[in-house]
Amino acid sequence: MSEPRVFLLPDLGEGLTEAELVAWHVSVGDEITVDQPIAEVETAKSAVEVPSPYAGIVAELHGKPGETLDVGKPLISVTPLGSVVAADDAAPAPSPAQPEVEPAETELVEPKPESTEAEAYREEEKAGSGNVLIGYGTPGGHGVARRTRSRKSSVAVADPAETTPVSLSKEDELALLRTRVPGKLGAVISPLVRRMAREHGVDLGDIAGSGDSGLIMRRDVEAALRTTAPAATPEAKPEATPVAEPVEAPERPVESVEAQGRDARTGLAVSARTPVRGVRKAVAANMARSRSEIPEATVWVDVDATALMELREGLKANGVEVPGLLAFIARFVTAGLKKFPELNTRIETADDGSQEIVAFDGINLGFAAQTDRGLVVPSVRGAEKLSARELDAEIRRLTQVARDGKATPAELGSGTFTLNNYGVFGVDGSAAIINHPEVGILGVGRIIDKPWVVNGELAVRKVTELTLTFDHRVCDGGTAGGFLRFVADAIENPTSLLADI
Repeated sequence: MSEPRVFLLPDLGEGLTEAELVAWHVSVGDEITVDQPIAEVETAKSAVEVPSPYAGIVAELHGKPGETLDVGKPLISVTPLGSVVAADDAAPAPSPAQPEVEPAETELVEPKPESTEAEAYREEEKAGSGNVLIGYGTPGGHGVARRTRSRKSSVAVADPAETTPVSLSKEDELALLRTRVPGKLGAVISPLVRRMAREHGVDLGDIAGSGDSGLIMRRDVEAALRTTAPAATPEAKPEATPVAEPVEAPERPVESVEAQGRDARTGLAVSARTPVRGVRKAVAANMARSRSEIPEATVWVDVDATALMELREGLKANGVEVPGLLAFIARFVTAGLKKFPELNTRIETADDGSQEIVAFDGINLGFAAQTDRGLVVPSVRGAEKLSARELDAEIRRLTQVARDGKATPAELGSGTFTLNNYGVFGVDGSAAIINHPEVGILGVGRIIDKPWVVNGELAVRKVTELTLTFDHRVCDGGTAGGFLRFVADAIENPTSLLADI
């Protein structure tokens, strides 16, 4: 049997150097195929299923669920399927009473057909599957089809020259290391939820799901474990505890309040300790960096949005498909950024401490989206080229993929300016933190009825508050105020900019 091939944890996205292993989808001894999902990992960007670039038998799983793995470190070892077939099919040594080979059978007995999986593996080795990992696919042109059974003999005799695996070159291993794995639905995976519930004895029928349409999610099972599982004690363990298979979901023992200790400063018992990782870890690091590096300033203005609301109602009455309010405001923001490009820039600092302002030929408009995994900021690429309807369609699409955990690193990390609609939370204003390394973020509060002076008379109008937080290094208050006023005027007189809607 040849040496197993080691698959290294690939680069999961720009700037990401680690990932938390959520669960294995395979176990030692399983036969796997090229492109088969082998593990679920969670990064600061999204939840991802990692496919295997190799076919064969799982020899070793490098890591346990719940562990944080570094990019470039071993993830799984796979013994090539051809070498396993050769070892399994090899005939035992003949006894003295039995001839080694009967010449008549040598010519007449057909060889045992090789397995479909082995044949597929060899074909994929020769050509590369092309769809395992984004950008590279499986290595092509380096594999050698290996035959483990003579076509004219009933006795399987492996040819060492044919069964010796072809090891990947350093260039191929580097290609695998640098490949990008497509983000897949990871926040909710029904088999994972069912497996967790089964392994921990949780009755899914007793759980009220917190997902859409009452869908039971992983956090629901974990919450049930925290409220029902007793504290583990050494006496409760049987004398012979079976070794847990690596495919099992991470065991999260529920500690009692006494076991977690008492806080020295407050004197209160500690009820829970939650590791900061994944999306929450990335958000915390980015917000802390923004506060420490960016000298920000904030300006705000109340805006009469009555005309915009009436425009949307009129379009609805005519049976026209109407974009959401955020799409209209996004259209005004992109027009404002073209007029005030200083807010669509980034500051870069060189190794010698010198700085420069980097301007962009285009606008990638990010928008804050609340998901089950935390706050993420997908961005509409080339937003300045889109109409309000096109912006609405893209915003809806990105919101859905972000909530499903399918957003790619490019969709989550390429923004040049951020729009934040915190009005959906029922608040009027917020001193938002700039999404580093951008230099500005515009917040939109809720739209409510307020008294407003119109043509010298008091009236009830639909009013919202716009708040702009900007990096004072790239522009002064005049530029920031000009941009904010431009967007406000567009909301109050929407037809001036919505000829294309």
